[in-house]
Amino acid sequence: MKKIFTAICIVLSLTTFTQSNIMYDVVLKGGRVIDPETKLDAIKNVGIVNNRIAQISSEPLQGKEIINVSGLVVAPGFIDLHIHGRSNVEQEYQLHDGVTTALELEWGIEHLGKWYESRKGKALINYGASVNWPFERFKAIGKYQNAVDSLLQMTLKGEANIGAMTNTILRAAAETITLDALNQTLANITASLSEGGIGIGAPIGYLPKTNPNEMFQVYKLAGELQALVFSHVRQPDIISIQEAIAVAVLTNAPLHIVHINSMSLGNIGLSLEMVSAANKKGFDISTELYPYTAGSTGLQSAMFDDGWQQRLDISYGDLQWVATGERLTKETFDTYRKTGGVVILHVMKPEWIKTGIAAPGVMIASDGMTYAKLAHPRTAGTFSRVLGKYVREDKVINLNTAIEKMTLLPAKRLENIAPMMRFKGRIQVGADADITIFNPNTIIDKATFEKGLEFSAGIEYVMVNGNFILKNGKTVANVFPGQAVYGKFKK
Repeated sequence: MKKIFTAICIVLSLTTFTQSNIMYDVVLKGGRVIDPETKLDAIKNVGIVNNRIAQISSEPLQGKEIINVSGLVVAPGFIDLHIHGRSNVEQEYQLHDGVTTALELEWGIEHLGKWYESRKGKALINYGASVNWPFERFKAIGKYQNAVDSLLQMTLKGEANIGAMTNTILRAAAETITLDALNQTLANITASLSEGGIGIGAPIGYLPKTNPNEMFQVYKLAGELQALVFSHVRQPDIISIQEAIAVAVLTNAPLHIVHINSMSLGNIGLSLEMVSAANKKGFDISTELYPYTAGSTGLQSAMFDDGWQQRLDISYGDLQWVATGERLTKETFDTYRKTGGVVILHVMKPEWIKTGIAAPGVMIASDGMTYAKLAHPRTAGTFSRVLGKYVREDKVINLNTAIEKMTLLPAKRLENIAPMMRFKGRIQVGADADITIFNPNTIIDKATFEKGLEFSAGIEYVMVNGNFILKNGKTVANVFPGQAVYGKFKK
């Protein structure tokens, strides 16, 4: 925090000089500057020094580099609270979607401290993760040390991914752990928080047989520490939403429910009403959604245990195999479930998505998957889709509200657990120069379920910590300005 304070003092001191005497590193000239916190929406010039916004003015500014952004929107860089791709392959798709900070908070990441070290100086955009409760649980059971060590070696080699991790630790998903193992799990979580974890990832939906007492104790620890819990609830139904809210209320744990669209399905209106009611009573609960009518997960997961057709109200033909794009049959379902792999679930209705996007306070997050050519299009197009389809075309919400849902709301949600987020999600003097510049008339997602991933259209420039990583719609090569986002417990 001392370094942050010093940097802000330097930036603010520049404003004491006349603007004509300052040579900024970069000037963004003549764009429509939108700041969701101060409600600024005007044609302005933005001056940047080092990694900070140093001036916002109607007057001309001098710069070593001047970029004419007239006709474009100058917005805070988009913040994605929910991604699963860990490499620069996924990050390049994200930056073409306007994302400047992408965080793995639903699951979290195993061997968290080592993972942070492995990404240092190599990331295109800002990165961070929560503590992975299922992994800390798996490690605490004690008989899987070889698997724990194997995952560590993958992390050290830069080969770790969510598929390998989940396939490893879910072998213990149905185990009821002992009291000693539970206490060790809580100790492991605390230790990982000290390595920089941004709260606790609690995807109980992949461990649905978990004893309620175990989950209660995890929430209780979160309440004592005021560590934010990110929950993929137990089942995609309203009872599971109620369970998560009830446990958070009883333990005073801050709670963020991920992808409320796919967890609530047709009950999304009621789920949002319950979240709103909890907030009005003073409880710290939030949620997010992605703007697509299909979900995506591992076919080998508990979501497809017996009874999935009735729970989800879908059948085999509603499942799309990512490896080939084919729709499944009973025969291919049975075959692929044995081998494991990613599937897309066409399970939601357009009106459910519109309801979630229109609801006040609901954030946008992608749940972006690891790279595959036919991966779910949310991996590449979430934020552009909201701005292109739901703002410009369907007029579900206005531009300023959409930007707030993508920037300020996620930044403010994390401020208490990750202090550096106080300087993101804003276009203000002293804020980090994480900036996304786009054409509001052309922005749209290009990735599809049929043809696979493609960079979004309309994102013209992206700056991360004062460095251009996207210029004229093209990735800037050999630039790695992404910085780690750490939780407040880091030692």
